[in-house]
Amino acid sequence: MTTHTIVVLTALNSEYRAVRRHLSHLRKHRHEKGTRFELGTIPDTPHQVALGLADKGNHRAAVMAERALTEFDPLAVLFVGVAGGLLNTPLGDVVVASKVYGYHGGTSEDDGLKARPEAWQLDHGLSQLAQELGRSGGWATGIQETDRTPAVHFAPIAAGEVVQNSGTSREAVWLREHFNDARAVEMEGAGVAQAGQLNGAPVAVIRGISDHADGTKTTAADAVWQPRAADHAAAFAIRLARERAAEEEHSPMSRQHDPGPRYVQKVDGGSVAIQGSTVTNSVVAAQNTDRDVDAPTDLRRELMDLRTELEQLRARNELDAETAHAAQTELDTASATLTDPDSTKKSFVLALRRLYGVVMGVTDFAAKVATLITAAEALP
Repeated sequence: MTTHTIVVLTALNSEYRAVRRHLSHLRKHRHEKGTRFELGTIPDTPHQVALGLADKGNHRAAVMAERALTEFDPLAVLFVGVAGGLLNTPLGDVVVASKVYGYHGGTSEDDGLKARPEAWQLDHGLSQLAQELGRSGGWATGIQETDRTPAVHFAPIAAGEVVQNSGTSREAVWLREHFNDARAVEMEGAGVAQAGQLNGAPVAVIRGISDHADGTKTTAADAVWQPRAADHAAAFAIRLARERAAEEEHSPMSRQHDPGPRYVQKVDGGSVAIQGSTVTNSVVAAQNTDRDVDAPTDLRRELMDLRTELEQLRARNELDAETAHAAQTELDTASATLTDPDSTKKSFVLALRRLYGVVMGVTDFAAKVATLITAAEALP
């Protein structure tokens, strides 16, 4: 079983909180230079989101995206938040950037300012998946109360360096003249897209429309539409992250190099490879390739051992109270499935996968959980 990571970045704390509401088992992750992320599990999956606050502006967003890409090596980076709508895009709708225009590039000449924009296309695979998700409409089941299901638009987004809030300013005219197919305007997408391009990582910019960027927005309207638009964008983004991770987990390319159930985890700069072998009822003979020994493993006993080790980690302050409590809950759930005649193997494995998502930052403990998942998945 492989756990995949998707990076999600936002510019505003309100956007950050909107994404955070869609995650479980949140725990802190501190970059060595002081940048703070939160790791959260995508509900009902073993996969995780690395959530970070990039702040406003393309330059800051690019630096933050670069740092996140280096730290987590994710499947994709999603930039999520609100934006000003263009082309009369309804408030609350979601715009996924088919391309991102860096629209402030230009050259000043005697006869005026000439556009020299840059543009970054949405990755084809990510685009296809997002389009499928937009058609299905299932992503909207988790959004907060609204009077209608928001539409999802796939169109260019313009990313500049100023807050656009006028229908008649020189900047507004510039947008209409040179980027008249853009459905939204914002200030971070170009930086994130460039960071993704330089690192060979797919990027999706996902925006909820909170105003029309034409001078008509008010403080009262922002209080209503910014949280709603942020929630819509976050709901779509997390569902996209979930589907992208699941697609990778089950893709033929991933299985091509996978001869059987196994888990590989780096430990202290080296590697430990563990592969399931012979299975009888609830006992599996597992081989640790570092020590080359066979060890029968009873699932109930292993859960008890994990519980004991979890208590020891907490006592040594190697695990914070919130994470320990979340892990304990998943252990309790897994234990209950072994004694409940109505539970299935899938229920047991799902509880273990959630446990792995909670403790994956504790390398040795997570490796033991992964070994148990391998054993359970091999059972008939």
